[in-house]
Amino acid sequence: MTSQEIFAQIEKKSSFLCIGLDPDPRRIPKHLLKEEDPVFTFNKAIIDNTIDQAVAYKPNLAFYEAMGPSGLETLAKTLEYLPKEVFTIADAKRGDIGNTSRLYAKAFFEQMNFDAITVAPYMGEDSVGPFLEFDGKWVILLALTSNQGSQDFQLIENNAHQPLFASVLEKSQKWGTSENMMYVVGATRGESIAEVRKLVPDHFLLVPGVGAQGGSLEEVAKYGMNKQCGLLVNSSRGIIYASSEKDFGEAAKREALALQESMSKLLDTYCN
Repeated sequence: MTSQEIFAQIEKKSSFLCIGLDPDPRRIPKHLLKEEDPVFTFNKAIIDNTIDQAVAYKPNLAFYEAMGPSGLETLAKTLEYLPKEVFTIADAKRGDIGNTSRLYAKAFFEQMNFDAITVAPYMGEDSVGPFLEFDGKWVILLALTSNQGSQDFQLIENNAHQPLFASVLEKSQKWGTSENMMYVVGATRGESIAEVRKLVPDHFLLVPGVGAQGGSLEEVAKYGMNKQCGLLVNSSRGIIYASSEKDFGEAAKREALALQESMSKLLDTYCN
């Protein structure tokens, strides 16, 4: 999928919403537990109720791997159920070298047919390069994340007073392009998004942290949007767990619609 194809979906839906499909069997509505595959039934209802608002879906692999082989079967069914025009992201945060990275890439891009995968940059170019060898696929490199512990390393400055995340952004542009590489930038970082955008003006940013983590959608758009939107803003818990009752699908739709309506206005403000 090209950046133009992603942007076409953004324009069509007036939305840059990515929904995290992170199903915890302990949190899904209790009435689903009688189903043969409760998590797939849950995912299916979330997709059915939010497909008009979401341009991307992002399953976090941990939630599926924790269920063992049956969880990976559920993930495969979920991916098969998703419409082909939506952008699919494996939130797997892989990061190894050589043949190991190459096999990870084959697993996620050839076997599971994801459009993108999150990758940790710590081990350098030879850990990221194998993922970039697949045409039409994307690496989403961790740059400036929204978790509290991100300050442990990502904000450490080098001798030129440049924070580590900025070094990652600058160095990695020699590995990939704005047509096969995106960056994870947390919404809770506010004005730091402006600094990121100066360094990578044309790349898409995957932005978690809006909703349950308290990030501001308006700030993300103000500091991060470019002429092609350039943003995929993720919401997980705020949408998929909007209700624990039988109306969970409708509740998810209400939350997604509220975000989409805000995104539509921001697109008109900053992207036209």
